[in-house]
Amino acid sequence: MPAKLSVNLNAIAMLRNRRDLPWPSVTGLGRIALQAGASGLTVHPRPDQRHIRFSDLQPIRNLIDDEFPGAEFNMEGYPNEEFLQLVERHEPEQVTLVPDDPAQATSDHGWDFRENRALLASVVGRLKKKGFRVSLFADGDPDAEALKIAKETGADRIELYTGPYGGCHDDPEKAERIAGELGRTAAIAIDFGLAVNAGHDLTVANLPRLAKHIPALAEVSIGHALTADALEYGMAETVRRFRRACGEAV
Repeated sequence: MPAKLSVNLNAIAMLRNRRDLPWPSVTGLGRIALQAGASGLTVHPRPDQRHIRFSDLQPIRNLIDDEFPGAEFNMEGYPNEEFLQLVERHEPEQVTLVPDDPAQATSDHGWDFRENRALLASVVGRLKKKGFRVSLFADGDPDAEALKIAKETGADRIELYTGPYGGCHDDPEKAERIAGELGRTAAIAIDFGLAVNAGHDLTVANLPRLAKHIPALAEVSIGHALTADALEYGMAETVRRFRRACGEAV
């Protein structure tokens, strides 16, 4: 089954925030993405609200509930109390926990599961009690011990950080090697009972290779490349292009 596509809205929000104006509309473009067949919408509400604002969250929740009840809302963030309260208020279908420093420009590494075992177990336990599906941002190293710890926290999924893979867009040999490592990591995670998502610098060009190495890939969350392509092709056609890259017959 092809991986589901969740459209990350942060880049759209960042463009909107360049002016004190309501466009481009985060929910408006989210609606177009869902109409074109995206399976969900992803946001990463950072503490400084430099892209997604906290005030965006309820309109996105309402959009999905009112118009696309089969779609999913995925909220990413570092699990401080402010983020956890936002999650509990807006009730996404999936919560993706990332180890970001608030000052980081973007997520650029996975969790150190050994060092953060206690923190993650506590947070995952809190979220699971409230019925949320939880995914943990993970590096692409096939480290069985670390992935076993990820499973022991109670998480449902990992999201593989694919930045290094996306970064070798001009080096096919290196891309194949890293895709193989990601595939081995995914296989270990699946053996432990974790489903596998992926995200960061994924494109129409590199998704097919990743899907070949991770045939059970559950979901991809894509923002930067998808938004860039939408400037050229429009949001609806771009979503269809990414769905085809995931293996859908669109």
